[in-house]
Amino acid sequence: MAPSHALRCCQRGLSWVPVIFINLVVCWSYYAYVVELCIYTIPNAEEQVIYLVVFHICFIMFIWSYWKTIVSKPSNPSKEFCLPKAEKEQYEKEERPEAQQEILKKVGRNLPIYTRTGSGAIRYCDRCQLIKPDRCHHCSTCDQCVLKMDHHCPWVNNCVGFSNYKFFVLFLAYSMLYCVFIAATVLQYFIKFWTLCRRRSIEHCPENQLPDNHAKFHVLFLFFVAAMFFISIMSLFSYHIWLVAKNRTTIEAFRAPVFRNGPDKNGFTLGFRKNLTQVFGDQKKYWFLPIYSSLGDGYTFPTRLVNTDSEQGIVDHQSNSKCAVDGQTNSRPLSDSQNHLLSNDVHSDEQKDCSVGKTDNGLTVIVTVESES
Repeated sequence: MAPSHALRCCQRGLSWVPVIFINLVVCWSYYAYVVELCIYTIPNAEEQVIYLVVFHICFIMFIWSYWKTIVSKPSNPSKEFCLPKAEKEQYEKEERPEAQQEILKKVGRNLPIYTRTGSGAIRYCDRCQLIKPDRCHHCSTCDQCVLKMDHHCPWVNNCVGFSNYKFFVLFLAYSMLYCVFIAATVLQYFIKFWTLCRRRSIEHCPENQLPDNHAKFHVLFLFFVAAMFFISIMSLFSYHIWLVAKNRTTIEAFRAPVFRNGPDKNGFTLGFRKNLTQVFGDQKKYWFLPIYSSLGDGYTFPTRLVNTDSEQGIVDHQSNSKCAVDGQTNSRPLSDSQNHLLSNDVHSDEQKDCSVGKTDNGLTVIVTVESES
């Protein structure tokens, strides 16, 4: 028991090594840029002030979004997704997978879950002992289920999911901006130090203008480090912007979510504008600030599908609402943010009436009628 506890403590300690490394690099870059470049190298006072002001704006936004990603606790499923005591005991006693699935289906009828495993079974986490909400996955590193899990990032020592995905995307954006600003402003001095100042007698680079001291090495390494990080972060940022535009997580990009009618990699997409709004919120003034403004509750997500679920009634996934069948419905009400997300910008005062009918071949269909109030 003690060795396993000690091992977990060592693992937790080692997991902070990447974060410490990033912070040490950032602290050194701050010293190298502010002290060695702006104070010791740049001779023009006006240029110094402009560089320092812009640099500190980029630096503050970068650090703010980075630490918001680190300290934001991943959202976990609520207790309503745990099996009731009686069903839990029955589930643990059963050895047949078919019987266990029947228990999960019985409990799942009262939950807003519409995705399944690849085999069509209810998604259940044996480790956390709960039914997984849509887009929820278990993180082996954090040892917990995370709502709308994207991936576990060692550079922030945290799971990136519903609660902090906006912060993570902003962290990538501001770190890229931080690096490109440093590289762009350091470039001219990097060239002078690298080529001209190696020969003290060169007429375009007198010693009294660019002193040949330890500042040279800081400036040279500062450019290399900023350029290297910019290239690597740019590819990662571009990938996540593509994911936001498609309304997918990293997990869903590699493995499409499975609905009752089969897998669909575009099942959660609502169009570029609404996909962007779902992550960054509907108030543009908060889009570029590391302040939580994402829409939804992390449990239910609007989808583009219209699907018939024999176990949960007829579901209009386009509005993520459930039409009553035989006078019954068991879906949770949409939150205000979800209603706002799904509302039509032009016809804001319209109402939707949902009617159910059957075709000649017995297929149940949903007809949504829009009427102005």
